[in-house]
Amino acid sequence: MNVQDIRNHFPILSSRVYGKPLVYFDNAATIQRPAEVVDRWVSLTESCNANLHRAVHHIAAEATEAYEQTRDAVKDFLHAEDRSEIIFTAGTTASINLVAFSFGEAFVHAGDEIIVSEAEHHSNIVPWQMLCSRKGAILKVLPVDEDGYLQVSQLDTLITERTKILAVNHISNVLGLINPISEIVRICHAKGVPVLVDGAQGVVHQPVDVQATDCDFYAFSGHKMYAAPGTGVLYGKRKWLEKMPPYMGGGEMIETVRFTGTTYARLPQKFEAGTQNMAGTPTLKTAIEFINLLNDKELIASSEAVKAYLLEHLMQDERICLYGVPHGTEDKISLFSFTVHGVHHEDLASILDKMGIAVRSGQMCAEPLMDRYGVTGMLRASLAPYNTMEEAEYFVQCLDKAIQMLQ
Repeated sequence: MNVQDIRNHFPILSSRVYGKPLVYFDNAATIQRPAEVVDRWVSLTESCNANLHRAVHHIAAEATEAYEQTRDAVKDFLHAEDRSEIIFTAGTTASINLVAFSFGEAFVHAGDEIIVSEAEHHSNIVPWQMLCSRKGAILKVLPVDEDGYLQVSQLDTLITERTKILAVNHISNVLGLINPISEIVRICHAKGVPVLVDGAQGVVHQPVDVQATDCDFYAFSGHKMYAAPGTGVLYGKRKWLEKMPPYMGGGEMIETVRFTGTTYARLPQKFEAGTQNMAGTPTLKTAIEFINLLNDKELIASSEAVKAYLLEHLMQDERICLYGVPHGTEDKISLFSFTVHGVHHEDLASILDKMGIAVRSGQMCAEPLMDRYGVTGMLRASLAPYNTMEEAEYFVQCLDKAIQMLQ
């Protein structure tokens, strides 16, 4: 299998922008969806649009089967122990907010501590701040070094007897560095502290085995792994989920409802209130099947070559400051955030757009990390397996032209 074989699954990649072939380098924000995923969503919408679990008629049964088969597929994809540990949500943000609220209600009290890293997305900072404000708890920060690596050695002093949970990303959406999750979990568990992993970037770039990693929670979004938007997953160890109160109340998450009191459904329905994303969630199964196709030696070698080419160019260009500098190429995914001396990131992005290149500019929902490096924003190029060496070379040429125009 080669890159063109993969590109054939994505009609949008043959688009033109301002008369130029589209070069889509904004995959960390939202990856494109293959035709199989779109077809699955359309098919479910057209043929079995019905509420799940509740009705006995045929199309409701078909919709329920598609939804629950997806839970089994996600369980296998994450190597979870039990399907009841897989909670469907609207995305990573919803998953983290669920844990921050429900775990917080059960286990966090005034004076307790929550640890997050300095390299987190706002979605893995703000929910914990809200929890701390609500409960009178304290938010502590695990810093990154100049190259972007988490200073894991500081956990020994950061963690105290009041630490209730640590939240960290698998891979930073700004730095593109793969964090040592297993080591972090080992250190935290030795001190009795559970760990939540933001896997929004990790799940599409790294094999995930939640039992081997031993993390307590793992959250990710569908739209970053080829599935429909508005879909997501929270994996949680059963021992925690059973003790946590529901995040939302309403249909589906109940067992019995009386004005004298309500009892809740068993896992996973306990955390899936309301009408589910009936057509969207099953595309996670289709996306997982597509990801499995990408485990091809030729395709992996092509992606690694493109990554190495861009990394070498960006590190050697003296006009450019790259953030997330790997100590070895295996530490980094094909995600490159950088600034150019004397040039505003938005201006660069605008010129590249006119050349047909889609990149991200700004704070990437990581304002504290921008403050850490003393910048107002960055330019980010993030690649997927369908991106080619020709696109990378064109990007380098266009970036050079844009810099010359603006300096």
